[in-house]
Amino acid sequence: MKKVALAAEKYLENYGDALRENGIETVATLDVKQALECDGLLLPGGGDIDPAYFNEDMNGAHEPDKELDKAQFALLDAFVKAKKPVFGICRGMQLINVYFEGSLYQDLETGDEHMDKDNEDNVHTVTVCPGENIFEKLYGKSFSINSSHHQGIKKMGEGLRELLRAQDGVCEAVVHESLPIIATQFHPERISYRLKREDTVNGEGIFTYFRNLL
Repeated sequence: MKKVALAAEKYLENYGDALRENGIETVATLDVKQALECDGLLLPGGGDIDPAYFNEDMNGAHEPDKELDKAQFALLDAFVKAKKPVFGICRGMQLINVYFEGSLYQDLETGDEHMDKDNEDNVHTVTVCPGENIFEKLYGKSFSINSSHHQGIKKMGEGLRELLRAQDGVCEAVVHESLPIIATQFHPERISYRLKREDTVNGEGIFTYFRNLL
């Protein structure tokens, strides 16, 4: 059975459930050595990254967890150097972008279109970007996703390519051009399997894509 390191201090049920549906064992860890024993890395959602990582002062970002930032950047660095597959979700996508020398909007002007409301994910449409695009094969040229974030990619990281874009121009998914790295700004683990929704696409295909990278 394939193993994926979940970059978290404890097991996070929704991510673990989605991986298990694909025959993947989840190991929740922030320890680099333990993580590298796994076949891939999943960087989950969470709070804001310290803007010092992209050379900015606090300007709309929420108070960061600096120890978590340090640990997750170390994990990502190890997996990039080992050329092992990485899947980033929400904060995970932002962390990947910053790692590759990109930057973030610390607080989107159109945040109301992306933030959750009353602890319920928002829903909005996205459009696939030109070029070879796994999402067009899965869902067509335009479709609805869930959304729960107030930040987004400003400067794209080196080697990353945009896959999806919201109507306000916010990037919603990226892939690395030469490394086995994919990331979504939305949360496919919350629209898959037992958590499938009628008002969004089914996120299961994205997890299948990641499994096939392992």
